[in-house]
Amino acid sequence: MPVRWETTTVDGRTMRIYVGVPERPGPHPGIVVAQHAGGVDAQIQDAVHRLHREGYVVAAPELFHRQPADVDPSKRTSLLRDSEIIADINATVAHLKAMRMTVAPIGITGFCMGGRVAYLMACVNPEFRAAAVYYGGNIFRALGDGPSPYERSAGIQCPMIGFFGAEDGNPSPEDVRKIDAELTRLKKWHEFHTYNDAGHAFQNFISAERYRERAARASWTEMLAFFTEYLK
Repeated sequence: MPVRWETTTVDGRTMRIYVGVPERPGPHPGIVVAQHAGGVDAQIQDAVHRLHREGYVVAAPELFHRQPADVDPSKRTSLLRDSEIIADINATVAHLKAMRMTVAPIGITGFCMGGRVAYLMACVNPEFRAAAVYYGGNIFRALGDGPSPYERSAGIQCPMIGFFGAEDGNPSPEDVRKIDAELTRLKKWHEFHTYNDAGHAFQNFISAERYRERAARASWTEMLAFFTEYLK
């Protein structure tokens, strides 16, 4: 099957990964999709489906796998730790590289908390050749010990594209300007797009209140062009 659940082991624990593989023979470029607070739900699975149809091997790991099943969903994000996120995403990259076909180069994207994950991983894993950040919140805050993603920005070694809503509060337009200024100061290649009449999670079609079709379509088209340039 071209789309399926697989498992890998990270820190002695089993982690599920939602994987999409093109039907034609490889090699293929790869993309890691970092989940939002809703987990690897319909929106994240849809992103895997759409990207694998574009010719990518795509993997979306379940980053909440360390947490008990009865944890309040509203508290799950706060229980994550950056060191564990890094281990989980690195294990996902290793899973892609262990496939029978060659999967390279590899990029990363993510939505909401996953946008933060995409930013973080661009800072710490030089194997990523491109990063697409969708409205990543809390980039200025560390989860657990260590520096925040923002404080790690000097480590970025790949081009980055970002998509934000003008009416978002986290990240706010002021936050986006601060990140933009820091990446400019560090001479990091980046391109940020901000959409009017859009707030947080404008790509999330599950939420009729938040979804904005024009911003969702425009940003997806820009992301595909970006990944085509840097991964294909």
